[in-house]
Amino acid sequence: MNSLLSLLPHGWQHYLLGGLLIGSGVGLLFVFTGRVGGMSTVFSSTWSFVVQRPFFQQARFVGSRGWRLVYAVGLVVGALVWWVTLGQQAPQTTGVPIWQLLAGGFLVGYGARLGNGCTSGHGICGLGSLQLPSLYAVLTFMATAFITANLLATLTRGQP
Repeated sequence: MNSLLSLLPHGWQHYLLGGLLIGSGVGLLFVFTGRVGGMSTVFSSTWSFVVQRPFFQQARFVGSRGWRLVYAVGLVVGALVWWVTLGQQAPQTTGVPIWQLLAGGFLVGYGARLGNGCTSGHGICGLGSLQLPSLYAVLTFMATAFITANLLATLTRGQP
């Protein structure tokens, strides 16, 4: 039990609340509009405003980019409201070099396109609507994450 608590040094309540809010938001979006709120499609549809390449000009991106942009702005504004009202007042920082953040972002974006969706789309929306391909995608995401975390822990063991 102590090892579990060490994984959650700030408590578990905000993780539960965050999950409930995300699940409720995605569920309400689907119930009231019939739309699925995955973020990789939000990303691609937003790029359709400025990139004229045929991929980004597909009808599914151009036709939905208005509400998807509002959806994305709502996520950013929601995070800002949380930070101002409930979060720590100091900005969060990381010791990860910028090149690693950019490389990681590129790999995640490539993986989202390759997997026909991102972790939020498959994990929250796809599993919530009982889509079998989303189950396979989530299992692949999780297996890759476990392998990568264990590999990195093994490689960096004993290093400062």
